Amino acid sequence: MRIVHGQPPTATGTHHGLAWASFAPPAAARGGVLVLHGADSVKENQFDFARAAAAAGMLAVGFDARGHGASPGQLDGGALDDVAAMADFARGLLGDPQAPLGLRGSSMGGYFALSCAALVRADAVVAICPAGAEHLRAGLRAPDRFAFARDQPVLEALLDRHDVHDAVRDLDCELLLLHARGDLQIPVEHSQELAALARRCRYVEVPGGHHRSIQHDGELLGVSVRFLARTLRAAAADR
Repeated sequence: MRIVHGQPPTATGTHHGLAWASFAPPAAARGGVLVLHGADSVKENQFDFARAAAAAGMLAVGFDARGHGASPGQLDGGALDDVAAMADFARGLLGDPQAPLGLRGSSMGGYFALSCAALVRADAVVAICPAGAEHLRAGLRAPDRFAFARDQPVLEALLDRHDVHDAVRDLDCELLLLHARGDLQIPVEHSQELAALARRCRYVEVPGGHHRSIQHDGELLGVSVRFLARTLRAAAADR
C-alpha cells in the first residue's frame, strides 16, 4: 500500500491569540485568501482548499476561530474583529497592506466572510452554504448542537447586529455563492435570496449533496480557486 501525505503548511503560528497556518505558492503570490471554517470545525479541515489556492499562485491563510481547534478562549462579540486582525496579518505576510485579498468561508465562516467583507476591504468573497444569523442563533440555542466554547449572550448580540442580507446588499466586491440543494442545515432558499440581493454575484446551486459536500468536491473547489485567482489578479492590475 502506498501512502500519500498532503503538503504540510508553509508556516504556522499564533497571531492575535489565534492559531494559524499558511500555504505559500512556489513563486511570488498574486494576492491572498483568508479561509474561514464553520462552527465546530478547524482550520485543518480546509487545507485541501488552501493547497489548491497556493498551487494557483495565491497565499492561503487559515485560522482556528476562538473556542475552536488550537485557539483558546470563547467565540464572542469580537469574532468579526478577529477576522479583520487576521486579514491584516495575511496582507502583512504578503508584504503589502493594500494587497488584494479574498475571503472564503463555509457555513458560519460564510456568515463571517459576508459580514466582514467591507470591514477588511475584501476584493472577493466565496461563501459556501453560508449561514444566516437566524441559523446560527437557532444552533446556539439547540441542546447539544454546537460544542465550541462561546459567550452565548454576547455572541447572540453580535448576530443581532449583523444580518447577511444587509451585508450582501451593500457588498462592493465580486461574490461567488455556492449551495447544495440537499443541505438540511442551511436551506438552499437562503442562498437564493442572497444571490438575488447581490450586485455582482455568480451563484452555483448543485443537486443533492449535503451541508459539507461542496467544501471538498474537487470540481467545485476548482471553481472557487479559479474565481479567486481571476478576481484577485484583476484587482492587482487596478491598483
